[in-house]
Amino acid sequence: MIIIIGAGLSGLLTAYRLKKAGIPFKILEARDRIGGRINTVNGTDDTPVEMGATWFGDQHKHLKALLEELGIEYFEQYMDRIVYYQASPTSPTELVQIPRQAPSYRISDGTSNLINTLYQKLDESDIILNQSVKEIKFLGDSIQVITDKVYVGSQVVLAIPPKLWAKRIQFEPNLPADLMQIAEQTHTWMEDSIKIALTYKSPFWLAEGRSGTLFSNAGPITEFYDHCNHQRSKYALCGFINSSYKELRDRERRALVIAQLKDVFGAKAEVFMDYLECVWSREENTFEAAEIPHYPHQNNGNQIFRQSYFGDKLVFSSSESASESPGYMDGAVCSANYIAKKLIALNGLKSL
Repeated sequence: MIIIIGAGLSGLLTAYRLKKAGIPFKILEARDRIGGRINTVNGTDDTPVEMGATWFGDQHKHLKALLEELGIEYFEQYMDRIVYYQASPTSPTELVQIPRQAPSYRISDGTSNLINTLYQKLDESDIILNQSVKEIKFLGDSIQVITDKVYVGSQVVLAIPPKLWAKRIQFEPNLPADLMQIAEQTHTWMEDSIKIALTYKSPFWLAEGRSGTLFSNAGPITEFYDHCNHQRSKYALCGFINSSYKELRDRERRALVIAQLKDVFGAKAEVFMDYLECVWSREENTFEAAEIPHYPHQNNGNQIFRQSYFGDKLVFSSSESASESPGYMDGAVCSANYIAKKLIALNGLKSL
């Protein structure tokens, strides 16, 4: 049996490929939910908003191919040519025209639609939640994966960010020093992001002919977008806050966000149904502090993560380990496809 650690996009897709090939596996997930850094939350009136991974582009061919394979629709992000712009805290808000952008897309019914579709193709017993892995022992022909329980398998797939397994899991024997050093210095995408979204009964910005897009150097919001659903029947605005605002209390941060929105969009911006946010540095199964700050995507895609260890008993399937689009959803798909193909070959089977 193959043990997959992590029920994010890469772990679930790896499992789905193994399932189709008839190879037994078990997924161990530390959280009480599946999806990892993909997390669609439904607000009032079931308005879906993204607290995690959201957008992708035409260059993300692996993700687009998977969506087509699974019959999942996606749609182009509504984007104004005229946007709000705040150059600095002391500058007035301006309306500026931006160059035509390459299209970006969102998954219909929320990014978690992809996660749930993959989950539905597995058996409920294939995934065990609330299993934080503490130790992995390579014992001859078998492997022990230790949480509060002991799981025995033939191979292990680490489908979580490298920095997490490097700093939180004890390996016996130890992993090579160069692998551990690079893993500890690998940036986990979104680990320090703050996502916020506000849902509304009606899209006041459209009714008033206003832009739903904001780019700001004034803060706390840095970028904000129209976040209506595919059918444009549910209404929201969604974006990012400067990560330095994580130090504030929740109510203080919220007050500053609402004040900024009111200043930009007018009084109707504070007549919302839901205020939702996710401070990813508080997500213990995503964030791990680094001794030296990492630059974005540092060591993402490093070749060392595509090697296998202990006689092919240990492999890595995560967004950060991907050879293409590392750090993004497309990278998670790329990595899962690569590792699943490798595992199927190692087990003497062909991919279906």
